[in-house]
Amino acid sequence: MMDLDIGICSEIEKKQKKKLLLDYLWDNLRYHNWWAYRYYVCEFLSLCNVIGQMFLMNRFFDGEFMTFGLDVITHMEADQEDRMDPMIYIFPRMTKCTFYKYGVSGEVERHDAICILPLNVVNEKIYIFLWFWFIILTILTTLTIFYRIIIIFSPRMRVYLLRLRFRLVRRDAIEIIVRRSKMGDWFLLYRLGENLDSIIFRDVMQDLANRLHNNQHHRVPGMKGEIQDA
Repeated sequence: MMDLDIGICSEIEKKQKKKLLLDYLWDNLRYHNWWAYRYYVCEFLSLCNVIGQMFLMNRFFDGEFMTFGLDVITHMEADQEDRMDPMIYIFPRMTKCTFYKYGVSGEVERHDAICILPLNVVNEKIYIFLWFWFIILTILTTLTIFYRIIIIFSPRMRVYLLRLRFRLVRRDAIEIIVRRSKMGDWFLLYRLGENLDSIIFRDVMQDLANRLHNNQHHRVPGMKGEIQDA
């Protein structure tokens, strides 16, 4: 970030770095959609990854994993006499074992016994945690994707979010920038604002808005002053 995140540098150096940043934003305005959309696609792929892992685990557990957490909650709320522990059903702690060993005559003898499986006590805790973790990830990632969709199709939401997050930047400057840029530019500016010194970011935004306002030809094709869509 050229040390603009901490804002500790001489005024001359600060002006030079702000000018470099401003020139980049000006020269590349409306050309950031491609990486913003790739970022959003990665978020969508993360949702697909979580859902895919849930289906794979469900297949591994013969269709028992999808409702595993709900079954555990239902088991905890059921009467003591009627309930069946789903964790023991999927991860049994005792099972029938068959041992083969040599008898007194030297022949191999078969012995049936009951075996204790202490590792399943750990496994059931791990997978109940994974079930709730996957559900939380699925819900949060789905909400994030809906949030991204709203941002893509609602320029006014972009103005609101910039105003909410960066209160030092004037509203008219934000509206000019959003009106004459695209969604990818907004995404870049939002990320810059999170990593730059707040005063420096305010100055960069104001200078960019002034340059856009003074140069009426630097605009999205077909735009006539209204807030521009993505």
